[in-house]
Amino acid sequence: MRDVICLLVLSIGVLAHAADSMSVEGRKIDYLIASIETLQGAQFIRNGTAYDAKQAADHLRLKLRTAGSRVVTAEDFIRLCASVSSVSGIPYQIRFADGRVVSAQAYLRQKLAELER
Repeated sequence: MRDVICLLVLSIGVLAHAADSMSVEGRKIDYLIASIETLQGAQFIRNGTAYDAKQAADHLRLKLRTAGSRVVTAEDFIRLCASVSSVSGIPYQIRFADGRVVSAQAYLRQKLAELER
């Protein structure tokens, strides 16, 4: 009986740690989406069409929901949802207000690195 109780307590601890880890990663993903959504004057280029920051964030949230359990970490989100079109395979890009263009993947990896510092 004592072994069962110890195993139960250990399992609860492991589950609590996993849930906490997922909530940390969820907050990182929310931060990444918000970093796109709040870009002033930027355009999110998807399959050759430019979208505003709000539309881009909405699209990324949709892709995140569609990805379901495949996305566990912020890095998964970048790789599976926010880097390339799942329809065409063409990389997403961000055109900033100053005309500079970067890949969405590079931008989000930089934002994630800044957050984790």
